[in-house]
Amino acid sequence: MCFSPDGLGVLYWKTAIILPFSYRGAITSPFIPVPPCLEVEVEGMAKGQSSWVNPLGVYDSATSLWLQGKGKAEHGRAEEPPPAPRDPSAALLAERVEDFNRRLRENPEDTHAWLRFVRFQDEVASGPGAFGDPPENETERRKSSVRATLEKKVAILDRAVDSNPGCVELKLERLRLCRELWEPAVLLKEWKKLVFVHPNSAPLWKKYLLFVQSHFSTFSVSKVNGVYGKCLSTLAAVQDGSMVSHDALPGTEEHMLGIFLQQCHFLRQAGHSEKAVCLFQGMLDFTFFKPDTVKDLPTRQQVEFFETFWDSGEPRVGERGARGWRAWMTQQERGGWLQPNEPDDEDDEDQEESEVKDMTWPKWKIWLDVETSREAVHWLPWRPDKTKGQSVEDCEDPDRQVLFDDIGPSMIRLVRPDLQLCLLLSFLHFLGLPADPSCYSAPSWSVLLDDLTLLEEVHDQDAPLTSYDLLVPGVSPVGHMTSLQGTRKGAGLCKQGEEFLDNMFQMILPLLPAQERAILSLHWIQYEKLKVLRCARGRNKKRLKAQGKRSKRLAKRLLKEPENRGRLSLWREYAHLEWLLGNLEEARKVFDTALGLGVSGGLADPALCDLCLLYAQLEVEEAWRVGSVTSSPAVYVLAKLAEGSSYAPFSGQLAPVAVLKARKTYEQAVESYLPGLVEGASGLGHAKKPRRVKGLVGCYALFQYLTVGIDATDAVYNLARERLEQQPNTAAQEQVVGELDWTRSTALECEALAVQRAALLRHHTDASVYPLGHLRLALTSALVRFPSSAPLWRLYVQVENRYHSAGRARRFFHSVTKVSASVVPRLFAISAEQRRKQLVDSVQRAGSYGDTLSTLPENGLSNRIRCLFENAIATEHGVHCPLLWRMYMNFLVSEGKVETGRGIFYKALQDIPWAKGLYMDAAQLFPDHVQEFLDLMTEKELRLRVPMEEVDILLED
Repeated sequence: MCFSPDGLGVLYWKTAIILPFSYRGAITSPFIPVPPCLEVEVEGMAKGQSSWVNPLGVYDSATSLWLQGKGKAEHGRAEEPPPAPRDPSAALLAERVEDFNRRLRENPEDTHAWLRFVRFQDEVASGPGAFGDPPENETERRKSSVRATLEKKVAILDRAVDSNPGCVELKLERLRLCRELWEPAVLLKEWKKLVFVHPNSAPLWKKYLLFVQSHFSTFSVSKVNGVYGKCLSTLAAVQDGSMVSHDALPGTEEHMLGIFLQQCHFLRQAGHSEKAVCLFQGMLDFTFFKPDTVKDLPTRQQVEFFETFWDSGEPRVGERGARGWRAWMTQQERGGWLQPNEPDDEDDEDQEESEVKDMTWPKWKIWLDVETSREAVHWLPWRPDKTKGQSVEDCEDPDRQVLFDDIGPSMIRLVRPDLQLCLLLSFLHFLGLPADPSCYSAPSWSVLLDDLTLLEEVHDQDAPLTSYDLLVPGVSPVGHMTSLQGTRKGAGLCKQGEEFLDNMFQMILPLLPAQERAILSLHWIQYEKLKVLRCARGRNKKRLKAQGKRSKRLAKRLLKEPENRGRLSLWREYAHLEWLLGNLEEARKVFDTALGLGVSGGLADPALCDLCLLYAQLEVEEAWRVGSVTSSPAVYVLAKLAEGSSYAPFSGQLAPVAVLKARKTYEQAVESYLPGLVEGASGLGHAKKPRRVKGLVGCYALFQYLTVGIDATDAVYNLARERLEQQPNTAAQEQVVGELDWTRSTALECEALAVQRAALLRHHTDASVYPLGHLRLALTSALVRFPSSAPLWRLYVQVENRYHSAGRARRFFHSVTKVSASVVPRLFAISAEQRRKQLVDSVQRAGSYGDTLSTLPENGLSNRIRCLFENAIATEHGVHCPLLWRMYMNFLVSEGKVETGRGIFYKALQDIPWAKGLYMDAAQLFPDHVQEFLDLMTEKELRLRVPMEEVDILLED
């Protein structure tokens, strides 16, 4: 088709067009004229009918309408009705889809936009109109759209990875989604390929380790432990430059320590306590006792030298007579040790006693009791005692011996002093000591949770202000693995464990700087105080008296050290220890002595503020317990702290002028100290840190409470929170600490102040008439900011349990879990519903109310609790939480749904196959299948200390 040469716009068809054969002979002209009707129409178009779709004016009207997306109704056919108006929500989704497409087309390197687009597909799948199924097909839509949505997400991530081939985050998200689509073998192959391409990415290794650890079909303890060793040895090679193909990423050393701790807790949870303890022993020797001659060598060569020491049979850290790797190598160069033949005065081995406590028990109960008892005693690795002529063949249980191949690949270099201290504190936490969460870097909090004490009430009616100070981490210490409903075998470690701990402190403390020695000594006394508190709660006076003597002896020994005589933090713990033992006058003397030593520091000393705060809180609690209306001793202590001059014990009333002066001093101190910075008095000594102000603010708030009222106290806490949440300027951050460290320290201070405020409000509501809404508002506002704070959740559950209506608490739990990925709010939501159900059941089953209440419905509490469990295990962090699965299984069995509970056990094995506590719960709940569970433990190489055949032998003996 072309224009005529005369320029009149008439179109002709060229003869090159193929026509039917019968017409070919009739064509004599080179052009065929267009019919007149079409010619007139085209002439009209050419005379100026041009538009944005027809700029040259060459299209006819039908073509122009088609390009605009319009059309004409055919002749003889009725016009179709206009389309229905579009749903506004569907239109909004369409606009958001177009916006995502435009942004990703313009900037395909924006990885966060890709991830937001992937998460947006859930909204698209549930949306109405063109982007979702109609609501009447809700059931069918849910069944068919889940897989379609997953495939759509994977397709989007495929495009994202093509545009960003070096982004590990996108690849991790793709593998997470593909777990529901691919076969296990294919998924494992893709994981291996990913860690091969990115061997220097520690976060990627963490995800891979969790995948291998939770993949039931290929899981075994030895295989997973080998993967941990390969991971740490690879990262160590990247760190010291041995792997030249990849550079070390920022934060690699800290991530390596986190992976090492994750490995230790994995072995503990699998029952292999001996290997976990040996890992810590090896790392302490490898870190603190390394010879100077090997420090400059690559990590792999250092490990080869270390193997010689490990296999030499010399005592290791925590064992009697240990000297360390450095001293051993120095002595080897001089000719070796002279072995002393000094037999032990005490027999280390426990006297052989009958391990079967009751012959009438069923076999499964005997097995569970003996297994738990051996777990508490035999968690230390077995070493031959050369003074007794023992050899390796004398060990009755070969699994108690640990070979170097099990720990050697996991040895890493820690250069930073703060990480070395973190390693020490993590080992103390592993052994059951209360560790500071600001220094303890838990590798994966939800994976570690396996102890029901996290959810138990620690509120003491006689100590409403101080019962929340002790840490309850929710992680079982070594040697205390049992079923979920089981009880601890002792207040602390076994006899050999206590000796091990004492030897370790004696060996490690001389190597550390003064500040770090003070931190370890503080945790040691806190551990003794914790054991006393457990004995006091056990109502065993004889046991409490014996434990009190041992704890006081240790505290006095530490305070007699010249460098500790001025450590107010140690004096504080010793005075609190005396108070817990009931020695109030002795405790007051200790407090007064400490104040006489350090009161001149005034409000500028955080340790002095903490000491005075505890002293005043204990006096307030004692006055409330005995029914006294005055709290003059507490006011006197807080006023003398503000005065900052000489101190004398309280002897009478305080002058009103002193109260006014103290209030003015507190106001000025809060104004000047809250936004300021000081040298890290309680930190690691190598850098400046934000000032610890919780003691100062606590003293001021308590002083205002005792002299003015609760409203003045609230004003102090609100001011402190506002000041602390204000971020410092960027220049100050660069000069002091990194943004992450600053934020973490500030969050810990704010959380501690929130707990103080809530505890004081709780005490005030109990002691006087006060609206509970103020306490509830303080708790909810704090929990929104700190959704993982267990002390705050305990207080909140205690407050809400006073009401029969649970609607308010349920709505708040739902709002928090909707925006928080932490598993802690979900655990407390379940615990609150379980307590409510126990209360309802106790009322319905009470015989004094007749038979009427026993027929009342339970208001769906069982179904609600099951729904909460299902929602929790469907989350990323909940699915690998051992405590959550064990609670779910126990709840179903308590409801009489035994078969359903057993099904949950096998479902839990797909995600937490390493948790030995899960198998022990199953043995207690489903005793008819005990042998099946033991066979499964043996197959997966979990630590089984008492095979069922040995139980038969014990019964025969």
